Amino acid sequence: QVQLVESGGGLVQAGESLRLSCAASGSIFSINVMGWYRQAPGKQRELVATITNVGSTNYADSVKGRFTISRDNAKNMVYLQMNSLRPEDTAVYYCNTNSRRAPWSPVVSSWGQGTQVTVSS
Repeated sequence: QVQLVESGGGLVQAGESLRLSCAASGSIFSINVMGWYRQAPGKQRELVATITNVGSTNYADSVKGRFTISRDNAKNMVYLQMNSLRPEDTAVYYCNTNSRRAPWSPVVSSWGQGTQVTVSS
């Protein structure tokens, strides 16, 4: 199994920045995609950003130009730098990985417990 632990959430004012971190541990041979998703109250969970093991990134339109995803493959960590935060960015942010425990194993999707980000106006 893979364990994901997020950190870095909090309460900030509009226009400020936060950096989220996620550490993956457990039965990991390789991690292909690492990503961040978020879920606001009363809404479905949505993609924020993903990054592959070779550094290809994908962002939701709503965060392009403000958020930057990065990863440290040696440490099995993924980060989300969030700048120019807006009240509509308020949500619980979840870390996600797609990983294999061995070269022949199927890809498994894992989720963290989430970290709250609140942006006040």
